[in-house]
Amino acid sequence: MPNPVNGPGPRIPGAEMRPMFRALGISSSGMSAQRVRLEVIASNIANAETTRTADGTPYQRRIVRIEGAEVGGIPALPDVIPAFGIPETDPSEGLMGVRVASIIDDQSEGPLIYDPGHPDADEAGYVRYPNVSITDEMVDLMNARRVYEANVSVFQAAKAMLRRSLEL
Repeated sequence: MPNPVNGPGPRIPGAEMRPMFRALGISSSGMSAQRVRLEVIASNIANAETTRTADGTPYQRRIVRIEGAEVGGIPALPDVIPAFGIPETDPSEGLMGVRVASIIDDQSEGPLIYDPGHPDADEAGYVRYPNVSITDEMVDLMNARRVYEANVSVFQAAKAMLRRSLEL
């Protein structure tokens, strides 16, 4: 039986949470999404020199797509009144954090490098390398780490506020 808050689609963890605990759920969803992003970036870095995968092609860089979570058809981002740029609803209404929408392969081609002694070289002596740039991956890694840390800070602050409210 579908949860009335979540509707018929997939359940969103934390959707039935009380409002005072919602900040914890939102920040933990952000931490989970960034953890997936960190794992994919680590995989990209580890395979930056993999010229042949199981299907015989070079490794393709993977990208994580993150989107705002929705609850029962309510969009995570409010509609905006076009004339004034003012949200029609409370910006926090329906907001339940983020989720990993998909992990896709970057379809761009990697560099073609002349290396006739390489086992994966073609008849002209060129090897197609993965489309992974270590520099780009390191920038993405630093970004994901900082976003993860920001979510940890929000989680800790919300937890401290909840603890303080219990003392009152």
